[in-house]
Amino acid sequence: MAAWVNGDATNAEDAIAAAAALLADARAPILAGLNADVAAIRAAYRLAGTIGASVDTLGAAGTYAELGSLSRTGAMTTTPAEAVGRADVVLLVGATAGTAAIAGTLRGTKPVRGRAAGSERTVLSLEGSAAADPATVIAHLRACAKGHLAADAALGTVARALSAARYGVVLYDPAELGELGVEMLQGLVRDVNEAARCFALALDGADQDRAVVQVAAWTTGQAPRTGFGRRVPEHDPWRFDAGRQVAAGEADAVLWLSTLPAAPPPWLMGLPAVALVGAGSPEAAPGTAEIVIAVGVPGASTGGVLWNEGRAALTYRAGHGADLTAADVIARIQARLTGREEPSC
Repeated sequence: MAAWVNGDATNAEDAIAAAAALLADARAPILAGLNADVAAIRAAYRLAGTIGASVDTLGAAGTYAELGSLSRTGAMTTTPAEAVGRADVVLLVGATAGTAAIAGTLRGTKPVRGRAAGSERTVLSLEGSAAADPATVIAHLRACAKGHLAADAALGTVARALSAARYGVVLYDPAELGELGVEMLQGLVRDVNEAARCFALALDGADQDRAVVQVAAWTTGQAPRTGFGRRVPEHDPWRFDAGRQVAAGEADAVLWLSTLPAAPPPWLMGLPAVALVGAGSPEAAPGTAEIVIAVGVPGASTGGVLWNEGRAALTYRAGHGADLTAADVIARIQARLTGREEPSC
């Protein structure tokens, strides 16, 4: 397995030893990314608890846009399978929703279950403009649907279609809308449900944040942005924002975990870093971090439990090789730091 330390190629064992030494010297380390399978995410939380690190994720912007709104106002949601099987009216909010794979599926199929089965599916689009971002357009649509605003013809058409839906779905990208935009969208969905049936469906990002949220909940009882500096998990979405910590000089080392394809953040090069990345990816190169270890890619060169967007659940994906896994590497780093045998995953 490929590995580099300070730009020089080395073997995995020496790179693991160097990674353990780097983290052992850190006073305020960060474990970030967590774009990996469940076993690696669990191992990362164990290591964070051992070294007093804080934890942040690759898709935190979208995750916290969802969680912030959910904690205040709740949500009425559906799954991709239900949307494809039942929706007779679909509203695509924002640019990302319009180009998502599920949007193409919805445009090319008809509902096959429920009261709308066999009917034509209406797919409408709601995008922001230079003068109004998607969140503002949603606010106007919500006011129009409630009869509080004399909107233009396009918003009026969307409002009437949602109000007449047998099973309406509003598809959106939480990171694109932001927390207040998601809250406004959920308010629109609740308003429509006073007379019709409507649900929100958030797009998953190119990360494993949905898996991290579940692992974080059963591990700490909290959401992902958690710090272990005082040896107990403390949740704070602002304080444990990795980008903010680096910019403020509050962190002195990072372990970046992303075994699935994803570009590392620009701030990764700003401090001593260990990068665990997928073998064969562009990031599996000496310039990514001070220490780079290439590991198996879950669902490809090694097996692993990943978030399944289509089923909205954690599922196992088999691999075809016997590559070193990220969970193995993290466990071996932790074993060197504690002087004990490697913990089981």
